Amino acid sequence: MREAIKKLLKEKNAIMLAHNYQPPEIQNLADMCGDSLELSIRAADTDAETIVFCGVHFMAETASILSPDKTVLLPRADAGCPMADMITPGALSARLQTAPEMPVVTYVNSSAAVKALSTICCTSANAVEVVNSLAGDELLMTPDRNLARNTARHTNKKIHLWDGCCPIHDRLTVADVEAARAAHPGAVFMAHPECRPEVVEIADAALSTSGMIRFAAESDATEFIVGTEIGLLYPLAQKIPGKTFYPASDKMVCPDMKKITPQDILDCIENLSGQVKVPEDIRIPALAAVSRMIDLSR
Repeated sequence: MREAIKKLLKEKNAIMLAHNYQPPEIQNLADMCGDSLELSIRAADTDAETIVFCGVHFMAETASILSPDKTVLLPRADAGCPMADMITPGALSARLQTAPEMPVVTYVNSSAAVKALSTICCTSANAVEVVNSLAGDELLMTPDRNLARNTARHTNKKIHLWDGCCPIHDRLTVADVEAARAAHPGAVFMAHPECRPEVVEIADAALSTSGMIRFAAESDATEFIVGTEIGLLYPLAQKIPGKTFYPASDKMVCPDMKKITPQDILDCIENLSGQVKVPEDIRIPALAAVSRMIDLSR
């Protein structure tokens, strides 16, 4: 099947992307692995005509926003994101109509339609930089309340929250971390900024998935407790041999990130099925919000 997928990718001038949370067999098939926005940016710079995104729906939408001339395929249409579903453009519009005028910072883990209503997007890695770049003393941050609260610790601005979260990261507790530390004394604890503030507060470092890989590679430590979805354990072990990685909790599993199978990928490329295309009236304002963030980071 691996050979068949690689052959089809070449025939269709397609590139396959896999998020860091995908199962090992999917990551092994991919041309690129990484964070969702990082993958979309890298794919946009290739001459591939088709992008096969092994992740969830909002990630394929982001690829479509950045590569409107490419065909973007999601191998499983039902691979979604519970946090992205916690905010809709209608609900955001209603909130903005009743709230004082202020910038809207939207996490990239959101739909294209919500991005289109936003001032600027952010990632878990650059949220503080994005917030501090804005004029004014107040802003609305959507949809992740945990990322907003963790960002608020590093700015003097007043951040209004949207009551959404990643259920996977939100379920990690201080007690879980303490149990992991007791089992692995001396291990460095890395937390994702989508975790609860009290969990991030006791972390040795709060980092995105790509940030965790870089941090662990550069650290003198040899053991790490990983406070994010367990899929990241595979690329950590692959890229940093000789160091040991433990999950902060075995319950850190995202079912949506585990849906795509090699057969799904084969069928998707063969039939060019599962196309995700963001309409231009949504794509253009969404691109503006994403581009403001990318320009700031550059």
